[in-house]
Amino acid sequence: MPAYHSAFNEIDVRQVGNVSILPIRTRIRGPAPVAEATERDIIDETLDLFRANSLFRNFEIKGPADRTLIILILFISDCLAKIGSSRTVPSQIEAGKSLNTLSVDNFPIPGDANFALNAHYAGPASRADSDYLRQYLTQVRQELSARLIEILYADGTGKPSKWWMSFQKRRFMNRSLGS
Repeated sequence: MPAYHSAFNEIDVRQVGNVSILPIRTRIRGPAPVAEATERDIIDETLDLFRANSLFRNFEIKGPADRTLIILILFISDCLAKIGSSRTVPSQIEAGKSLNTLSVDNFPIPGDANFALNAHYAGPASRADSDYLRQYLTQVRQELSARLIEILYADGTGKPSKWWMSFQKRRFMNRSLGS
């Protein structure tokens, strides 16, 4: 059974290196193009495909939007691992603060020496492109972590969903963006 790919592979958007800069619905300031309030964006797609795709060890990249999808799926894995590694079960507010800190922390981007998937990604062509990609990914990570917290704590019990947390040790493509 093949993995699920991004529906945004077919649309023509700006690319930095070979990563798509896709529009998102957000109130967080940053360079990302803004999507219509009624449209699905790459973050919705990532949250929908995360659990199914995290079961795959191999993933055939079919376009630049798949590269963005991979980065975001790996970020969700890091978020779940961060929440799961705390000594006590964090409240929604504590988890939100923790994930917001994780999203803005310094992280490697494609082209950096310590980026986990450099074999599959082209680095940015210039320093300006590199800065733009870092700002875009920071904005997308912040929005993704905010939406993930809403999903994890949607049941109102004050504890994260056990169905989502069961994926905290799964590694998509046996990789991690952290450590």
